[in-house]
Amino acid sequence: MKIFLFDSYLSAIQNSVGARSFQTLWAAVDGEKRDILRGGELSCASFVSGILLWFGLIKEKHATVAGTLRDMEKSGWKEISEPRVGCILHWEKALINGSWNEHIGFFLGQRTAVSNDYHTRVPIEHHWTYGEVNGKPARKITRILWHTSLEH
Repeated sequence: MKIFLFDSYLSAIQNSVGARSFQTLWAAVDGEKRDILRGGELSCASFVSGILLWFGLIKEKHATVAGTLRDMEKSGWKEISEPRVGCILHWEKALINGSWNEHIGFFLGQRTAVSNDYHTRVPIEHHWTYGEVNGKPARKITRILWHTSLEH
């Protein structure tokens, strides 16, 4: 039997839409047990790193975009200039609930992405730049990343 890594990876991303599996990550903070993802509000890195870890494309689970990106770089992910289905998108920081937050998700093709939504607190499918405002992306993509293990 041969497992098709790319097809399985893409199916896992698509099937994660609406999943509550990535909403909670418990950690000790100042000696107290806390949900550091705040019930899914801050789950984009947990979502992406969880999928990547599942398929052996990074080394560990992460709660932050910065930690996920560092692990991706150490694990062979490279920046590319044009998006490919299954690549990772890194969006510019946005002001959300009073703090500036980075964001990360997966590109599905045809201007569509899947990432965790801080409103619904689950992964959703959306426009890859969150739409356009005056002909410009509503949220700029700062990096596009690809791993050669996903070649098919």
